[in-house]
Amino acid sequence: MADVLTTPPDAQRGLHVQVRQDGPIPLHVSLHCAPGRTLAIIGPSGAGKTTVLRSIAGLYRPGSAHITCHGDTWADTGRGLWRAPHERRTGLVFQSYALFPHLSARANVEVALTHRPTAERRQAADALLARVGLAGAGDRRPAALSGGEQQRVALARALARDPAVLLLDEPFSAVDRRTRRHLHADLAVLRREVAVPMVLVTHDLDDATTLADDLLVLDGGNVLQAGPVQEVLRAPASEVVRAILDLGEGTP
Repeated sequence: MADVLTTPPDAQRGLHVQVRQDGPIPLHVSLHCAPGRTLAIIGPSGAGKTTVLRSIAGLYRPGSAHITCHGDTWADTGRGLWRAPHERRTGLVFQSYALFPHLSARANVEVALTHRPTAERRQAADALLARVGLAGAGDRRPAALSGGEQQRVALARALARDPAVLLLDEPFSAVDRRTRRHLHADLAVLRREVAVPMVLVTHDLDDATTLADDLLVLDGGNVLQAGPVQEVLRAPASEVVRAILDLGEGTP
């Protein structure tokens, strides 16, 4: 399958990713996400979606990778360069949120503020919680928070790193539809505020059509189609793409 980029590449702006390997997890993916845009990666279970996200974050090292963000090279395996996760300015929200259960919401955010002076961290954490709609919730532990509130804490923690890119791994899978709609609205507002590339991994087309500008359809580690969301929906490249998106036979 030929490489597919969602937009023309620009070496100095946005996120650029090329990852390649035949196994153990096949990956043959190229993508670009511009500042202020959201790219949704959609595909069935086992397609390689989360592995791509983990490669960007530095949590998984594929056989071959070239990853840059705003001109800063995070990975170039051809030259033996691989930046550790803490050296990459990524804000990552996991599917399970990965909050520390013994820590308060505030303390969960503070763990991502080690680049700030200790005296500033409490105030900064409270400001981030307020930004995601959790003002006054700093002392509550995850067990006392709803699924939507836990997702907001995870998002506040991701923002605490002043990220150059936001990576969201199935962030709505553990919440009900009503909460999901509210979180969609919150994230849409936040996206306009932070104006960084945002990569959303999802299996839910509703998440993709609501939040994303661009869509990348992945299966078996290969890009089947990529482009603006409405273009992909209007003209799926194959019956396989149509089936993955559950568009139905002949559906435009």
